[in-house]
Parts: sequence; structure tokens; C-alpha cells
Amino acid sequence: MGRAKGDAARTKSRPSSSSMAASLLPSGATAVGFGGYVGSSRVDSSIASTPDATPVSDIDGDLALHLKRLSRKDPTTKLKALTSLSQLMEEKSTKELIIIIPQWAFEYKKLLLDYNREVRRATHDTMTNLVTVVGRDLAPHLKPLIGPWWFSQFDSIYEVSQAAKRSFQTAFPSQEKRVDALMFYSTEIFTYIEENLKLTPQSLSDKATASDELEEMHQQVLSSSLLAVTALYDIFFARSGSEYVTGESKYGVKARSIALSSAEKLFSNHNYFLDFLKSQSPVIRSAAYSVIRSCLKNIPHAINEGDMKVLAGTILGSFQEKNPACHSSMWETLLLFTKSFPNSWTFVNVQKTVVNRLLSFLKNGCFGSQQVSYPALVLFLETVPANTINGEKFLIEFFKSLWEGRNLSYSSHADRLALFLAVEECFVWSLRNASRYVDGEDAIYHLQCKLVDEILLGLFWHEYLSSSSSKDQDVVPFSSYSSSHSNSNIQPINKESSEGVNGKYSRDHGESLGKCIIKIISRIHSIKHDLLLIFSSKFQADCLEIFQKTEYASQKVQKMVKFILLLDGVQKGETWPLLDLVGPTLRKSFPLIGTLDSPDAVQIILVSVSIFGPRKITQELTCSDLGEEHFLKSFNEIIVPWCLKRFSPSIAARLDLLLALLDDECFLEQWDTIVSYLVDREKVGFDPVTMDRNCISVLAILMEKVRERTRKTVQESALYQDNWRHELLDLVAAYVAQACPPFGNSDAQFLCAVLGGGSKDDNVSFVSWNTSVLIFKEVRKRLTTFVMDSAFSWVQDLCSFLFNGRCHLDRSMGSSDTVLEKARFALDILSGSSFCLSTIEPESELLQDILAAIFIIDWESSWVTVSEDKFDEEHLGKTETRLSFYEAVRAFQCKACDQLFKVFAVNSRKGLATALIQSIKCIMFMDNKYFSDDFISSCCRWAVDIFEFFCQDQVEEQQLLEQLLSKNELWPLWAVPDKTETRLRNDNVPIHEPKNTNFIALVDKLISKIGFDRIIAGVVFEGSPSSAEGSVDTLAINQSHYSRPWLAAEILCTWKWLGGGIFSSFLPSFLSYMKSRDHGLSDSILTILLDGALVHGAGSGLNLLWHASVNELEAVEEPFLRALASLLSIFFQEDVWGNKKAASLFKLLLEKLYIGDTVNSNCLKILPSVVNILIGPLVTGYGDSMNNQRDLYRLSEFHNATVDWLKKAVSFPPLNTWHTGEDMEDWLHLVISCFPVKVTELIGGAKPGRYASTMERTILYELFLKQRHGASAVINKLPLVQKLVSELVVISVAYCWEDFDEDDWKFALHQLRFWIEAAVVMIEEIVENINDSLMDGPSDSNASLDKIKKNVVISDPFAIELARNALVGFSLLCSLIGSQDKLQDGTVNPLGDDKWEFITDRIFEGVLRLFFCTAVAEAMANSRCPEASSIVASSRLDHCRFWELVASCSVQSSPHARDKAVKSLEIWGISEGAISSLYALVFSCKPFPPLQYAAFILLSTEPVVQSAFTCHMDDGTTNNEDSLDTPSAENAHLREEISRKLEKLPHEVLEMDLVAHERVNVLVAWSLLLSHIVSLPSSSPERERMIQYVQNSTNPGILDCLFQHIPLDPYMGTSSKRKDIELPAEVSEAANAARRAVTTSSILFSVELLWPIEPAKMASLAGAIFGLMLHNLPAYVRGWFSDIRDRSALSAIESFTKAWCSPTLISNELSQIKKASFADDNFSIIVSKSANEVVATYTKDETGMDLVIHLPPSYPLKPVDVDCTRSLGISEVKRRKWLMSLMAFVRNQNGALAEAIRIWKSNFDKEFEGVEECPICYSVIHTVSHSLPRLACKTCKHKFHSACLYKWFSTSHKSTCPLCQSPF
Repeated sequence: MGRAKGDAARTKSRPSSSSMAASLLPSGATAVGFGGYVGSSRVDSSIASTPDATPVSDIDGDLALHLKRLSRKDPTTKLKALTSLSQLMEEKSTKELIIIIPQWAFEYKKLLLDYNREVRRATHDTMTNLVTVVGRDLAPHLKPLIGPWWFSQFDSIYEVSQAAKRSFQTAFPSQEKRVDALMFYSTEIFTYIEENLKLTPQSLSDKATASDELEEMHQQVLSSSLLAVTALYDIFFARSGSEYVTGESKYGVKARSIALSSAEKLFSNHNYFLDFLKSQSPVIRSAAYSVIRSCLKNIPHAINEGDMKVLAGTILGSFQEKNPACHSSMWETLLLFTKSFPNSWTFVNVQKTVVNRLLSFLKNGCFGSQQVSYPALVLFLETVPANTINGEKFLIEFFKSLWEGRNLSYSSHADRLALFLAVEECFVWSLRNASRYVDGEDAIYHLQCKLVDEILLGLFWHEYLSSSSSKDQDVVPFSSYSSSHSNSNIQPINKESSEGVNGKYSRDHGESLGKCIIKIISRIHSIKHDLLLIFSSKFQADCLEIFQKTEYASQKVQKMVKFILLLDGVQKGETWPLLDLVGPTLRKSFPLIGTLDSPDAVQIILVSVSIFGPRKITQELTCSDLGEEHFLKSFNEIIVPWCLKRFSPSIAARLDLLLALLDDECFLEQWDTIVSYLVDREKVGFDPVTMDRNCISVLAILMEKVRERTRKTVQESALYQDNWRHELLDLVAAYVAQACPPFGNSDAQFLCAVLGGGSKDDNVSFVSWNTSVLIFKEVRKRLTTFVMDSAFSWVQDLCSFLFNGRCHLDRSMGSSDTVLEKARFALDILSGSSFCLSTIEPESELLQDILAAIFIIDWESSWVTVSEDKFDEEHLGKTETRLSFYEAVRAFQCKACDQLFKVFAVNSRKGLATALIQSIKCIMFMDNKYFSDDFISSCCRWAVDIFEFFCQDQVEEQQLLEQLLSKNELWPLWAVPDKTETRLRNDNVPIHEPKNTNFIALVDKLISKIGFDRIIAGVVFEGSPSSAEGSVDTLAINQSHYSRPWLAAEILCTWKWLGGGIFSSFLPSFLSYMKSRDHGLSDSILTILLDGALVHGAGSGLNLLWHASVNELEAVEEPFLRALASLLSIFFQEDVWGNKKAASLFKLLLEKLYIGDTVNSNCLKILPSVVNILIGPLVTGYGDSMNNQRDLYRLSEFHNATVDWLKKAVSFPPLNTWHTGEDMEDWLHLVISCFPVKVTELIGGAKPGRYASTMERTILYELFLKQRHGASAVINKLPLVQKLVSELVVISVAYCWEDFDEDDWKFALHQLRFWIEAAVVMIEEIVENINDSLMDGPSDSNASLDKIKKNVVISDPFAIELARNALVGFSLLCSLIGSQDKLQDGTVNPLGDDKWEFITDRIFEGVLRLFFCTAVAEAMANSRCPEASSIVASSRLDHCRFWELVASCSVQSSPHARDKAVKSLEIWGISEGAISSLYALVFSCKPFPPLQYAAFILLSTEPVVQSAFTCHMDDGTTNNEDSLDTPSAENAHLREEISRKLEKLPHEVLEMDLVAHERVNVLVAWSLLLSHIVSLPSSSPERERMIQYVQNSTNPGILDCLFQHIPLDPYMGTSSKRKDIELPAEVSEAANAARRAVTTSSILFSVELLWPIEPAKMASLAGAIFGLMLHNLPAYVRGWFSDIRDRSALSAIESFTKAWCSPTLISNELSQIKKASFADDNFSIIVSKSANEVVATYTKDETGMDLVIHLPPSYPLKPVDVDCTRSLGISEVKRRKWLMSLMAFVRNQNGALAEAIRIWKSNFDKEFEGVEECPICYSVIHTVSHSLPRLACKTCKHKFHSACLYKWFSTSHKSTCPLCQSPF
């Protein structure tokens, strides 16, 4: 009632009778009453006290209203009312609640019968609240409440019954009060229950209730009522006769009398409850059994003989009950009834009513109540009268039925145990009580024998054996058994049985059944020994039969083995298992087993030995005595030959048996017998070759089993390991180790077995230490022979280096196959005995050699794997045969080495590690043709593996690194560690090809793998086990000890190596370390480099005008100076060091500049290069205009030094008088380095690099004047002099230009022009040579390329250097010309007028000629082949700074200079023109960013732009609108250089990589085109033709290409602007670029930063192109957008545009419309920026109309909406036509909306002026070409637009007039 279908009939809190209380009481209680009462004593209640239900609703209302709501049918309403009542009852007073109790009692009784369980539970919660408040005042109202109250405590729902009990216990807190209440109101309770038992489903409720609910409610009422009666009987009658009777309630006698009367009445009215026992509901039947049991127990006198007759048939025949929920109460009732009324059997047909039903009950597995029914069977057998049944037949049928029901009894482990326990108890009971059924000894024995034979053997034993016949049975192999030579038991590893034949047996069925049988046999032995002999005979016969048969023999043997093992569980002291069962069986089967070759048969004996011991089993097998002498004789003469007589499949099992029969007292004699039997001493000693291989195989198996035995018993292995040794084993092991191929299958197995060491714990060896050493020496010899047989010379050399002649190679080396087979044999020995190596540690060299050979083989393997494609056929063929061995070695190393090294002694481990790490170092200095980056990476990986394998902490790692980095003849080259200091090498070091580069490459890779801090800094972290205290001091000490500044200096001096260089890998690692910590390492490195530079004293050769780049630093030849300059440059550039560090270093150099009064020439030579780097941080902040900063500068040490150096330079004679050998050069270099010029990267100007004081400028100007005057007197053409003069001119222009007069400027400009034009002459000559080689050169492409390579080489780089300096000076001058009219002191700027224009234009012309020279050279080369173009482009990289300055000056050139340069190029007569050359440079195959950007600028600006984008007409004709051949725009063509990029199929571009060169060129071409379109006037015909070209000739798929660079994942699935989200880098770059392009109408900012190409820069360019397209080609973009079919992409693009482009575009459009001047009284415009709308009003005479143009949020992707809000005097047709006309204009306009509106207005004006509209488009002005209708039909005279007519002819495929259809 009120529960889900399928719930159990009885819940956990609802017992079927008075056992409700009994189940909750402690064990031992006899008479149990309700609520935990035993007599008058109190027992702790087990009812869980849970808190009252918390009200879930706070509904206002009085008590009467909620009481009335309780009568509603809706359960929800009832629940709410009960909740409200509970709340109110807590708030109200006692007086207020007493008034409602009668009404509550009425509703309470009805609510207890409600179908909804929650209603019933809430009712009891409300009752609890009520009695809590009312208390004793409830007493007058208990009569109507007590019956329902008691009844409800047996509700089938646990929560409901618990709530009822809580409310009852709240009312009656003590147990005595509860009992008194029940007894006092017993009449009312019984009356209520009797009424309930009379109810029918129909009388429970009205007809509106569902029938199934009524039926369930009725069952609930009946079952609860019956259980309530049961509990009352148990409570009332349990006190009677107890020790508490004196304290009995005064109501007890009356209550028992009422209960007795009620019982008689119930018996009478309900036919002894038989009607309830026949109910369909198991709940009611169970409750009925409980009532009858209670009556039988408490008031048996109420049942007379007549009653017994009625009950006997039903109760004794109750085995027909099939519901397991009823079986518990059924068995209680049945057993109590048969005990109380033994004569009841006479009133029934026992066979029919009882026996047959019982047998059926058992056959059906008790219908699922195994755990309840099986324990009751033996009690039931006790109660069955013997005279009512045929005893023999009954017992046989009973056990067969019980056994037949086993298939249904395996649902759980508990069910199975209950079955076997019942089988055991019932069978033993039957044997013991056989005399109950037959008379006489013979008859009794006959019955017992029959039970044993038919039941024990026929059923149980047969079942045990037959379950093993399954083909799926798991077989336990003989090798799973261990053996023991002591009397201790052997515990074999047994697998559990699988399912039986029918698949219904659980895995442990066989074991449980076997235990049951053994328990029965054991008890049979105590009953009658002869009965045991019956089983013994059967057991022996079955064993013999199993041995003789083959089908399923193995499985049955396993069953026998398991059964014998189970005998070990028999109580100690019993001898029958051996004497009566196992012993006779072994005696009879031993001869038969000897003739068989079955491992399974031997297992029987083996397991018997494990149970009973070797001596007892030997006695049984050989029929001998137990004495030691007889035992040894039997063992030696019978057992050993029997076990070892032949090598057969059963040999392993026989060896197990042999070892099991070893006895502690006779062990040595027995072991000697076994070994001597297998090994003939004379044959092994004198002629090992004659030894039988089978004996080695047997020995291998035997020793493995011995090892397994010792491994399992650690104590025993330590005690007896010496006893297992035998001199014959040593002889055999030595023979096998030295044997030659072919090897036996068991040779390696035998050696591994005797050596041991297969695992870490297996440290027992069965041969002597000398023999072990001999074996491993053979292993070493074979492994080293394999290494020396390698195909790689470096492997052989490494082997020679490592072993150093210690191990001799195998003289009979044989073929490679033989060497390989021997190596495999050696590796097999190592794999099986690797941990045995720790035992030969005294032979340290042997141990190191073996493991070193393993490592070398593994290194060779890894090298072959990564470099297989580089081998020739000979090497490849040889390595392929060794591959499988490589894999075996790698498996051995991975499996064993790591664990093996942990058990080695420290010295052995460190010695091996040192040898291996030194061998890797040795490889690096070998001459190896396979040296490559991959090979060095492999060596790095090997070194890292060594560190990981051998170093247990970081201190050991550092010590091993010291070994790796230790010095030798070739290492180090520059800085040598000498104890705690670093010493510079004095011998000559090869600078260009040092021998240490390979090793440096290895160290560099180690730094990237392990870390700079561990390799260079030598840091030992605090977590390292060897850092004792883990303190900072300890860390500092360790670090200082292992710090290697000399190594950093060595790497820096090496500069570059195979696969890397200092800038690519080392310096980034160094910087990362410096930013985290330093601890003085950088200072030590700096000191070494500075000392080295001072010792060598070589100049750098750098250009001191600016800070040197990486490429320029590489040109420094002296290693220490180059390293020093690189280190300082990167550290100051990355702000690792600052002003203080620069000042201290500068001070140090000043101190070293003079030695006494003598100048240190070496210091003077390096000082300019260092000052060039230090000057930046030295003067930082001094350039501020604040006087105090400049005053501080004038006081600085650098300023004073600079002034002194300037004065020193001024003291020298002019440069033109200088001769070689004077030190003036170094001083001038020093002065020049103090005045740097800052040349901005890419395209930009030049400016002074620092602030200079007035004194500095004055002396510098003085120096300039001295050189100028000297130059005018004498011209010195020495290159060095010219270079110094050029540098002085540059710094003078930069810092002293304000002091220049006209003569100074003339001199400076003349010199600059001279140097630049000298370079022009040289470069033009190179271009002419390239042109000649391409025009007249050889036809052979290779020869032509070689000639181009020679021609592009600049023969005089000195001229380029002078021109480079001149370009810097000219850039400075350009920034000064016209920059300001007056100087700061008020004087006139000498460069402010136009007098210098001529000479500057001439210089610009020269620069442009240089620019066009490199462009023309690439264009000419590109016309030949891409390879030639690549050669020319690559030649620029040798003079990057020069070409950067050329590009920068070209961008700054005037249009006049550009025009003259272009014309001069045309006059020159080279094969390529200026435009094609510029395009070649823009699309160069080897990008050079400054030149490409400059070419882009020149193509986009005057005067080049006029010819770069000029549209040419076909056949040289002009555009004629009256022509019908093609529309006018079709005649326009762009230059081929750009058109082939624009018209390229976008599908080809879409498939390219995102940074592919061709894709970049396509985007650059679009950038050029868009820049050109932007530069054209908005209404110019040229712009219209260009836009029409884009519309007709290009593919909109280019926009798909753009969005490949802009990942729109953040915008997927959203229509919002999403401007606030965090965008990926590419999307952010594209978004900002698009917005900037829309705002500025320019794309130059993105093109300028495009190179070098990166994904983010490409995204920026794509975004900028998209923004410009939206701005200038809106209709073009809109057409592409409307064709997109992917909705998610459509939404993402719209969201991106709406967020980043549309707002600016809309604002611009509205602003342009507002500013536009249409100059007409008939037309007015109103702009609403808030609504994004434009209202256009057109009035003419008496007509007019208002048109509203609305710009959508995603404009221009979405078209503009046009609506007519008002019209006057215009027909509907014309209004609609004009509306469509405006819509066509604004939607087709590729430009500003203002222009579209202007054209549309003009269209209106023309129409009002009488101009006829085109009959095709219904417009006067064409919406695209903006032309008038001019082509007239000769017949109808109507005029058409040429574009409309062309489209008409194309689509209709005829040339007739659209109106009159006459030929046109």
C-alpha cells in the first residue's frame, strides 16, 4: 500500500510476529514483548530516533480550516494541511489543542488507511507534535486513538512504522507505561483489530478509488492487523511465569483474559486463520503464520484436539508455499507445531501431504529461501516419526531431491555454504540415526552402506569428479607446485575451477564440495571405520582409472590433487587420510605412474609429499621402513632412477617430486646422488664435448626449480645455499660458458639458473665465485667482439678507447652471423642473471666492460634508427642483420640496468659512469664522417641517459660533469680551468677551424636539455640529498665549487658550431638564468673575456657609428673581443645590466688604458668596440633638458674621458698626412665610438645617439675643421683615411651641424655625394655585367648561374662602406633640411632655404639609381629563372645595413628625383624597366623588408604610380561608350606583374600554407591595388574603371583567403559584438588593423611591419585589406558575403565586422553625407547619427517624396534599407521605380554613400529635364558606369545604356532590340 510495485512484502522494520521485538533484543532473550519488554524489565529500544519532520510550508490558517482540509481526496492537499497543522500545534497552547482532539481522532483513523505513504507518515509526525504539547491531557481521548495507533506501528512501509512508533513513545516515554497502556486498553485494541479483519476492499473507501489501490490497501490493513495481534500475544503472555510476575501490571490478568477470549473468537470467526493462509498475498500469509506461531507458543491450551485436526493438514502440508518471504514464519510455525503436537502426524496422509511436498520443495531449491530452509532440515528430520515413513526410501529420496535442488542454490556464496552444511548435517544425522528406521546390526550397517554408496559416492563424489570434465576447466600445470626438502607443507598455486558442465557451478563449487565430502568422511571415520573403507576403495579405483584413461584425465587429476590438498585441513593427529586413503592409493598406482609419461600423474605423489612429508610417502611408495638408512637406500636406488631415467614431457614434474623428497637430515647425500646421476665426472673433466645435451637440459630445469624453491623461502636460501653447490655444477657451467655455436636450447637457461640474479632479491649462486667470473669474462669477450664487428668506425674506435686492451677478442671470430649468435648467447645469460653482476664487483673492470659494451651497442642502435636513410648499401645490409639484437639490448637495458645500478657499490657505479661519459667526449674529438646535428643530438641524449642512470643526486651529477668537461690536448682552446682560477692558453689557437666545435655543440645541447644552471653555473639545488642542511650557505658553497665561467667563455669564443651559435641557443639560456639569479657568475665570465681581449689586443673592425648588429659582430675575428662585445651587447640590450654596471666597467677600462704614463696599446685597440656598446647605458638620462641632468653629465667620468680623447685627437696632424704605423687611428676610433648615430630600423631617418655637451661639440667641430682644411690641401686616398674621414663627417653632421657654415656644408655634401656616386658606378657596372651574362651568356643554365654568382660579388667592399657612411650622413642631413627656419640661438638655419635643393636632388638621384640597380638586377635574373633571382637577392645580405639605408633614403626622396631616376633608367637601355623592376623587388623570392617596403612606396606614389597602374585599352583605342563589343570596363587591363597576382585563382591560394611566399605576394598585390584606389579621386573615371576591373576580373574568393588568417572561433555561435572578449593574437592583430585601415584609409602601417613574415603579421595585413575593401569596395564584399552558405562562418564574419569595422564606417558615411554639398533647392538631406538614418527629400514643382536610407549595424555586409515614407503628386508606379532606383544606386556603389546619393539625385534631375530613361534598367544614369543612355534603336528610336544592352545581348543570345525586336 503506497509502495512501488515489486517491493518486498516485508520491510526491514516489520517482523511477521512478535519477533518484531525479539529481533531487536540481545541474544539469549526468551519471551519478548513489544517495544523491547522482557517481563517488567526495560530493554533499550532499537528504534532509530530521528528528528521530527520540519515543516515545508508556512500557510496561515486556523486549526479548524486545516482539519477540514484533511478530508479532501487530493494527497497534496492533505500533506499541506498536515504540515500546517504540525506547525500550528507547535505554536498553540494545550487548551487550544485539547478541543480539536475528538475531531483529530476521527480524521486520524481515516488517514491511517490512506493509500499515499507520505500522508500516513505526515499523520504520525503531526500526532507526535500533538502529544508533545498535550501530554497527559491526551488520556481522556485514548480510547478511540489507541487501536489505530497500535495498528499503524506495523505498517509495511518502514518510514511510516517508525514515525508511528516515535509518536507512541513520545506519548508513553517509559516501557512500563507503554505496556500498561496496551493492557488497559486491550479491549479497544482487539476490537479495532477484529473490525479491521472483517473489512473488505469495497468497504475501505468509496467507489472513486481504483480497484488495484483498494486491493493493496486491504492487504496492508489485514497484514498489519495480524502482526499487531501477534505482537500483543507476545507482550501479554511473555510475562506469565517469569521472575517479574510479582511486579506485573495490575492490568495483566485482565489483558491476558481478553487476549485469550480474542484468540478463541478469532479462531472461530476466521477458521483458525486458514483463510488468511490461503490468501493470494504473501504478506497476509506470512502474517497469518506469525499469528498461529504466536498462539502455539503463548496459548497452546487454546487449541484443542479438534482444532489440531483442522490445523494439521495445513501446517504439515505447508511445503507447497512457494514464496520465500513466507518461509521463515512457515518453518517457525511448522517446527513449533510438530514439537507441540507430535500426534498431529496421525491426522494426515504423511506421504501425500508431507513427504511429496517436501521433496518437491527441495527439488526446487526451497524456492529461493536456502539460507532459511536448509538449516531447518535436520530439525525437521528429527521431528518426523519413523513409523509414518519408509526410512530407507525416504532418506534416499530426501538426499536426491536435496541434491537435485543444488542447481538453484548457487545464487550467492551464503546459499552454497548453507546447502553443503545441510548436506553434511543431514547425512551424518542419517548415519547416526539409521537405527530409527531399521532393526538389527546387519540392517543398520546395510542402510549405512547404502547411504554411503548411493549418496556419498553416487551423488557427492561423482559430482566432484564430473565437474572436472569440462573442456573449459582451468588446468593447474605441474610447474605451479613448489617443493620442500623439509617436513613443512607445500602450498601449490591452485587455480580455481571454472563452471561445471552445465555452466551453473560457481568457481569455488568444487572446493566447497570437496571440503564437505572430507568433513563427512572424517565424521564417518568416527562413526564406523568400515564405512570409510568403502570410500577408500572407490578413491583408489578412480585414481587408477584416471591414470589409464586419456579423456579429461588432466582435469580429473587436478580434482584429485585438490582433494588431497584439502585433506591438509583435517584435524591434526588423525591418521586415516594417509593410512586409509592416500597411502594405499600411492602403493597401487606407483608402478603404473612409472610406466606413464604424464606430468599430471606425478602431481598426485608430489602433492601427497607436500601434505605428509617425504619419508612417509617414500615408505608408502617403496614399502620400506622410516629409518634414515632405508630411506636413503630407497631414495638412491628407486626414486632417483625413477625420476631421472629419461628426458620426457614429465621430467619437470618428476624433478619437482625429486626435490620434494629431499629431507633435511639427509640433504647432502641426496643432492650428491642427484647431481652425480646426471653428470659423469670423468666425461666433464676430460672431454666436455662428449657430455649429453639432454643432461644439460635436465640440469637447467632442475636448477631453475631449486632457485624457485630458495626464492620462496628466504631463510632457507641463506641457510642452505652452500649445500646446493657442487663441483660438478661448476665443471658443467664452465663448459657451457666456453662452448661454441650451435648452442643448445637450454644452455643459457642452465647458466642463468646456477648464477642467479634474475631479480633483485635473487642473490643466491649455485656455483663458486671463480666460476661466475669465468662465465662473465666469456660474456664480455663475446659482447666486445660484437661491438668490434660494427660497420661504423666510431663504434670500433670507441670500443678500443673504453677497453684499452683489457679484454681479448674472440680469436675464432668467424662470420658476422657467428659473432651475432655468440652475442645473443651472452645477452641471454646477462638477461637471466643481471643482478648477479653485483657479486663480481671486486672484478670492477670486468663489470664496467660488460655494461659499457651494453651501452655502446644501445648507442649504435639509436644512431642506426635516426640515420638509417644516410647509409650506403654495405652499411645498411650489415645493420639490418643486427637490428633484432639491438632491440634485445634495449629491452635488457630498460628492464635491468636502472634497478641494477642501484645495488652496485658507489665506486663501481661511478667508475662506469666516468668511463661512459669520457667515451662520449672521445667521440666528439674523433674524425667521423657521420658527424651531423643528428649525431650530436644522439650523443647528447646518451649523455643525459648516463646522468639519469648513474647520478643519485645533483652532487654526483656535477662530479660527472667535471669528468665530461675535463681538459685534454684539444680541449679547451681558449680558457683553461686551473683549480679555482681560469688560465688563458698561450699557444696558437686555430681561429677559423677550431677542433672543439663538435664538443661545444654537445655542451650546448646539454644546456638546452639539462639547464644552464646545472651545466654552467653548477647549481646544486636545496632539495638535493647531498646538500647537507639545504641552507642558502650550503647552496652558495656548492655553486661556487662547481661554477664553470671558463666553459661559458669557451662557448662564447667558439661563436658558432654545428647546428647552432651563441645567439640561437646559448645566450638566450644565459639571459634566462641571469634574470632569475646570478651569484657572480656573469662577472667571472666578463673578467675572463676582458682579460683575453686585453691579452690579444686586436681591433674589431666594426663600424663604430652605430651599435653593431649580430651579423656585424660575426665579422670580428678575435674570439675574445667578439665574445666580449656579444655578451655586453645582449646584456645591456635586455636590461640585465644597467648604468651602474656600465660605469664600473668603463672605469675599469680607463684604469687599464694606461700603464703608468704609457698607453696600453692592447686596451686602446679594444676600447672603441667596448665603448660603442657601453655608451648607451652610460649616458642614459643625461639627454633630458633639465639643467641639473646636463650638469651631472658634465661632471661624469665618461664626459671627462671623452673631452680628453677629443683633445688627444685634435693634437694629431690631419688624416691626409697620416702614415701607416701611427697610433692616431686607434684614438680616432675611440673618439668616433663616443659619438654614436642612431639609425632607426626598417624605414626611418638617422639622428644623434646621445646628448653631447657644448665642450664636446666644440672640440669635435675643431677636429672636423682640422680634417676639412687638411683635406683641401692634400688628398690622401688610403682606404683607412677615407673611412675615418667619412666617419668624422657623419658624427660632425650629427652633433655639430649647428656650427657649420656654408663652406662646411659644401665640404660635407661634396664628400657624401662623392662616396655615394662611387658606389653607384660600381653597382651599375655589376648590373651591366649581369645583363650581359643573361643576354649573351652561355645557354647552359648551370654555367649561366655560376657566371651570375661571380658578377654579383662586390669586388671593392670598401666603397660600399664609404657609401654606407655617406648614406648615414645624408639621412642626418635630410632630417635637418627645412626642419626649422631658425636655430635655438636665433640664427638662420643654413639648410632652411632652397639653395641646397639641387645638390640634395643629385644625391637622391644617386641613391635612387642604387635602389633601381638592385631592383633591375633581380628583375633581369627573375626573367631567366627563380634560381638566378635567388642569387641576386641573396647577395644583398652581405651588406644589409647599406641596402637598408638605400631604401630609407629612397623613401625620403622627392618626386622630382624619382622622376629623373626613372628616366635615367630608361636612357640606360637595360632590358628591364623601372616599373617591372619595382614589382620584381616587391615580390622578391628572398624578402628584404626595407627594400620591399620602399618599392611598395614608390609604386604607390608619384610619379611612378601613373605608369604602375595605368589601364591600357585594347589596340590603343580610347574608351567608346557607343561600342557594343564589350562594356567599357572590359577594355581596362592592369600591368601583367600585378594582374597575374590579382587574377590568380583563389583556390590555388586557399590551398597554400598561411605564410607561403606566393600567398604573401597575392596579399601584397591587393594592398597595392587598394592603396591605388584610395589615392584616386572618388568620382574620377580612373577610379571607376579600377573598381570595375575588381568587379569583373578578380575573384571574391580572395576574401576567403583573408579569413584563413583570421580565426573566428571566438565569434562562432554568437551574434553579439563580442568586443569585450579576450581574443587570440591573430584575431586581435587583424581586428586592430581592420579598424585602423577603416579610420585612416591606409594600409602602409601593416605593409611596413609585414616582413619578416609571421602568422600574426599576416593576420594584421589580412585585417587591413578587409577593412579597406569594406571602405572602398562595399558592394564587392557584400556580394561575397551573400554567397556564403556556412551559417556559423556567416555569423562569425558578421560579428567581427560589426564589432571592429561597421561603427567607424557608418560614422564616416554619415559624416560625409552631412558634409556633402548638393547645391540644390529641390533636394535636402537630414542625417540622424543616433538612428543611423538619412532622410532625403526631393521636391520638384508640385511633386515630391521623402526617402529614408537606413544603415544596418553590420554595414556594409548587410545592404542598406531604403523606404519611401511620403510622396506627393507621384504615381505608385513611378514612386516604386524611383525607390528601386535609389536602392540600386546605394547597393551597387563601391564607394561612399554620399557619392551614390549624388548620382541618384542627378538621375532625378535628368529625368525631370526630359532625358529618357533606359528601358532595360529604368534609370537615366547607369547604376554602375554612371553613363547616360546613348545607343538608340534605329527602328523604335529608344536609347539604351551600352552596358545594359551588352548584358541583354549576352543573356538572350540574340542581337535584337529589347522593345521592338528589330535587328540592332
